[in-house]
Amino acid sequence: MSQARGFLKEFRAFAVRGNMVDLAIGVIVGAAFSKIVDSLVKDIIMPIVNFLVGGAMDFSNKFFVLSRPADYAGPETYADLTKAGATIFAWGNFVTIVINFVLLAFVIFWMVKAINTARSKMDLEAEAAAPKVTEDVLLLREIRDSLKK
Repeated sequence: MSQARGFLKEFRAFAVRGNMVDLAIGVIVGAAFSKIVDSLVKDIIMPIVNFLVGGAMDFSNKFFVLSRPADYAGPETYADLTKAGATIFAWGNFVTIVINFVLLAFVIFWMVKAINTARSKMDLEAEAAAPKVTEDVLLLREIRDSLKK
């Protein structure tokens, strides 16, 4: 019984340790942020890109059928052929995912760049607002530190 209690105590200490809680919060916020960025790319950026290039950039239904079931007579769509057990070289889905990744990485790059710019402005403002240490105080600190040695 004492081993189980010790184990539970150790687990509780591990689970509520600051960095574990921070990690859990980071994962939750990251999942929510991922949905926001995914929606930004899918619902806002891709329609603009599709409008600019004059058509849909969705290649997800582009594929080559390598082999199909002998008795298959259904629709020639990716979903139906896959469900029927056909072997498909789905190059279009891969291209769509790569395009989405590049756009997502580009959006995240600009978001991080904007956050870093805001942080640097805040740091400059905080530095400017911080009280200036006079030369007398610096000299007194230096004397104090030398006396400690």
